[in-house]
Amino acid sequence: MSTSTDSTDTTNHAESPVTLITGGATGIGAAVARQLLDAGGRVTVTGRREERLRAFADELGNPEGLLTVAGNAAEYADVQAAVDATLKAYGRLDTVVANAGFATHDSVADGDPAGWTEMVLTNVLGPALLIRASVDALKETRGRIVLVGSVAGFVNTPGNIYGATKWAVTGLAENTRRQVTEFGIGVTLIAPGRVETPFWDGSLPPGHLLTAAQIAESVVWALRRPAGVDVNTVVVRPVGQPN
Repeated sequence: MSTSTDSTDTTNHAESPVTLITGGATGIGAAVARQLLDAGGRVTVTGRREERLRAFADELGNPEGLLTVAGNAAEYADVQAAVDATLKAYGRLDTVVANAGFATHDSVADGDPAGWTEMVLTNVLGPALLIRASVDALKETRGRIVLVGSVAGFVNTPGNIYGATKWAVTGLAENTRRQVTEFGIGVTLIAPGRVETPFWDGSLPPGHLLTAAQIAESVVWALRRPAGVDVNTVVVRPVGQPN
């Protein structure tokens, strides 16, 4: 685990909310980070590749209030280290966004099992580890948890193992809500349809696709609900997506 930030001086942002985003250097996670930073928030983004995190920070001009932490979202020590680094830098944690995830784009009947373990650990174990590592800090702020799921977590498709991992995230969101609501913590599942992101590995599906920024708007909207309001499930499809 390694961390970097443009400045540890948060004097000008001492009261602004703090968000930790896993898989935050590209796609939806990066779009969420941009919008929160533009609104004056303080953000930690994690990712496996330190060079990608550096490139993201450079692209944004290394803004004050951005902390990058390299680590594996499916390794508890790395996730806990990201939470600890955030608390050390900013003194609080208001929201977490479990965004890290990927697909192997194959099926249970004819796919390559070599990639399934990493996908299941990242997509299913990863959000659970983030919840476990951050829950004590979120109790202090009566914060919010956002899990980025998928329409694939509501609609069955033939042999789709990725979809099965997102069904697990759908269940994890409600199971978590039932436990942490007594602590004043809100839980929201954001389930995107087809989005134009690196998720597709350059092979985009046909039809209209949402942008990462459009999904990020839904995430930020959920994070900004008034105190005492807990929006639990938001499914966002592009018009024209039938499933």
